Amino acid sequence: MLYQMKNPHGGDVYDSEIRLDFSANTNPFGTPESIKEAIRSALDQVHQYPDPFCRELVSAISQHEQLPPEYILCGNGAADLIYAFCEAIRPRRALELAPTFHEYALALKRVGCAIERFTLRKTMDFALTEDFLEELRIVSPDVVFLCNPNNPTGRTIEPELLKRILDFCAKQKIYLFVDECFLDLTDGEHSLKPYLESYTQLVILKAFTKSFGIAGIRLGYCLSGNNILLGRMSQASQPWNVSVLAQKAGVAALKEMPFLQTTKELVTRERQWLTKELEALGFWVCPGEANFLLFMAGQDIHTGLKTKGIAIRNCDNYYGLGAGWYRTAVRTHADNLALIAAMKEVLEKA
Repeated sequence: MLYQMKNPHGGDVYDSEIRLDFSANTNPFGTPESIKEAIRSALDQVHQYPDPFCRELVSAISQHEQLPPEYILCGNGAADLIYAFCEAIRPRRALELAPTFHEYALALKRVGCAIERFTLRKTMDFALTEDFLEELRIVSPDVVFLCNPNNPTGRTIEPELLKRILDFCAKQKIYLFVDECFLDLTDGEHSLKPYLESYTQLVILKAFTKSFGIAGIRLGYCLSGNNILLGRMSQASQPWNVSVLAQKAGVAALKEMPFLQTTKELVTRERQWLTKELEALGFWVCPGEANFLLFMAGQDIHTGLKTKGIAIRNCDNYYGLGAGWYRTAVRTHADNLALIAAMKEVLEKA
């Protein structure tokens, strides 16, 4: 647990009465009933230690991803695997984007790694550009962290540029850690998964949290063709880090592909609607492709929303952003209507 420190993430709804949480980018439909039932059915097993090899879960992921079981390592959420990766390779210098997910930097700092940042520009709609390749040459890092789609911008990386980055990293023996946790909820999937066999420096991170609404269970996995690396990551974690309930929830989730498709269709529709409504309020909205939107309000709006029981992500602690920047999840139409109505009320009182 956190102790006497700040929480740099969304989803902390425990210190106030929040009825609508837009600060966490989980599935707007919540958790499928089949997953809840799998968790309930597993309650009789909680007196046992969980399978330290996650055999049933790894087999299910292997079939789902069409990859050998030895390419898969499960963890107690995506964050657990980020920390295990950094502990396993202990890099001296890393390159990441700004803004991007905070946990990469926190994990890198834990192992004493120096961090260089490539700043994404609002004038370019926060898209990753060819300039990143030159930054790679200059910095010459031991590891590169990319989030695709990026959090909090929601922008995906152009496939051709992503492949060029992968090739450069392979030639220079640089680890490339690509976080694809939100990719299943984007309009199009540009995964690097087909390159895992040929590029042993590549690691792909995935999680059940966002796609299947089980953030409270904590379940993620990473993919790599480098079994030596995965072994070192495993040694950096405790042997029972994936609970009985999480393993059963994951197996059930992988049978819910129609649910995921329905979610993607909703997200696409509602992201377009929410973008227009936010722009109508005078906000600048990043043209994201994920189940969340980054926008610039230029004023304090999250405080007023909180008094109405609504939480959005204040992004003032992201590198490359600052005060007035926010991220909101894309939820159901009814929820999104409530958000916009509350925003209008807050702005009228400002």
